[in-house]
Amino acid sequence: MRTALVQVASPREESVTARRDRVAGMLADAAGADLVVLPELWPTGAFAFDTYSEDAEPIHGETVCAAREWARRLGAHLHLGSFLERGADGRLRNTSVLIGPDGAVLHTYRKVHVFGYQSREAELLTPGETVDTVDTSLGRLGTTTCYDLRFPELYRALVDKGAESIIVTSAWPDARLGHWRLFTTCRAVEEQVVLIACNGVGEQDDGVRLAGHSRVVDPWGEVLAEAGTAEGITFCDVDLGVIPTARKEFPALADRRLAQAPVWPATRRS
Repeated sequence: MRTALVQVASPREESVTARRDRVAGMLADAAGADLVVLPELWPTGAFAFDTYSEDAEPIHGETVCAAREWARRLGAHLHLGSFLERGADGRLRNTSVLIGPDGAVLHTYRKVHVFGYQSREAELLTPGETVDTVDTSLGRLGTTTCYDLRFPELYRALVDKGAESIIVTSAWPDARLGHWRLFTTCRAVEEQVVLIACNGVGEQDDGVRLAGHSRVVDPWGEVLAEAGTAEGITFCDVDLGVIPTARKEFPALADRRLAQAPVWPATRRS
């Protein structure tokens, strides 16, 4: 599986429309990848709290429609990162969408753990309530978002639902880069998955600088690729055979003695 991690900056002075157009141009350089992953809330900026409401859009709005065309053009699976979704109930959610090479929406995930530390995210966004995985030609995938990394029970639930690889889309601050590296490695090793984590870059609203350092970690904890702090694309070739090999050779998941993680309801299809 050839993976392309696309680090995007979200400067305040750039409109959402202009940023979508710019990202479309960036993605031309991701040709040849099997899986393309974008960061969390790149269209609006994760810390642009004052414009959350006006920038939110429906699940089949302009961002998802554009991403479906990008996936078709690339002939690749595209995880569009996440965007601000306004639901039919009027509430805002931090929503990720996985799109197939034919442009079909394969999977939707709404961020379960909304962030509250020195942030208005928990005030403005409604948490998601469902967790699920999806079968693809790249194996069974699960998706999570940023702050979710601090909650291992979510990752165990995804493994209980068959996840072999887990995608993390993020807007993780540079101030906690050490935690980013720690948690992405821990989640890969403890769940015996390939963890594919794409983070934003650049300075956001409120002077928050994002850490970048998007990375791919295998079940043994080996870092297969790690980006720097600049905008751009980092490629990584992943041998998916490492997952069953690791689980067979070191059967930690099979040796569990305690009850399984809580069973989350299946994701409602959009």
